[in-house]
Amino acid sequence: MKKLRVGFLGLVLILSALVFTGCGANSTADSQGTGFASNGDKKLTVYTTVYPMYDLTQKIGGDKIQLKNLVPAGTEPHDWEPTPSDMAALEKADVLIYNGAGMEPWLDKVLKSLNPEKLVTVEATQGLTLLNSQDETKKLATDPHVWLDPMHAKQEMGAIKDALVTADPANHAYYEKNYVENAAHFDQLDQEYKVAVSQFSKKDIVVAHQAFSYLCNAYGLNQVAIEGLAADSEPSPARMAEIVKFVQEKQLKYIFFEELVSPKVAQTIAQETGASTAVLNPFEGLTESDQQAGKDYFSVMRDNLEVLKKALQ
Repeated sequence: MKKLRVGFLGLVLILSALVFTGCGANSTADSQGTGFASNGDKKLTVYTTVYPMYDLTQKIGGDKIQLKNLVPAGTEPHDWEPTPSDMAALEKADVLIYNGAGMEPWLDKVLKSLNPEKLVTVEATQGLTLLNSQDETKKLATDPHVWLDPMHAKQEMGAIKDALVTADPANHAYYEKNYVENAAHFDQLDQEYKVAVSQFSKKDIVVAHQAFSYLCNAYGLNQVAIEGLAADSEPSPARMAEIVKFVQEKQLKYIFFEELVSPKVAQTIAQETGASTAVLNPFEGLTESDQQAGKDYFSVMRDNLEVLKKALQ
């Protein structure tokens, strides 16, 4: 009886240990955000630097990745810098996707601190023809807002897809399928812009922030910027006078500004000229309310097209 009792107690202890260990392992993986799905599959941990990269990556990675964007919603990305907690999180990442072309002036310091053998990185603009900056402050040598040309955004998405395939070849077919579907959406958007612009009676746009060079270059529009590429730059009184004269001579109906930058300068020009103001979104970031409303690259670019139609037809 004694031997039987000891054996029974031992069996109970072993079974209890196994159950506890199993539950504990699942709890730890979930709480630490290791990316393990409920079916035991490990998701890629992917970080993007700015919202355009986040949006494009989400379209490719879908539910196969655990995705986080570094620059918070509603924040001007040129001015942001990573915190120590951001750096600690990046140490555990599988993939880091960034725009490049000067969009992330803080990035070099970040990359130097990370282990290149454990991290797949992709500069989405690599290989694209970049437009030189027209910014008199010379804070940026090239315009980084490459994604505002839908065909360039499509190429950036291709680079993102290749990075995910490199890090996760088992899901190659899934990433490729998502790319092909979204590439067709880019082609459709490009065609919509071409048809609309062909009917515009005016081609000049006055914008608060010199962010729309690629959009204008793609569709034959002329951007006249009140301020430079750096969103915190301030126009001189002489520049303000030039803009006022230009708007009056061209009889422009709208002065464009963007949600993440103060509209005061655009409003001043509008008051001087009798023009109205409207938002033209460079898609550098979205507010939390816009994200909750389901806005994405395609919806924002179509919103921009509708505003341009109203201003230029």
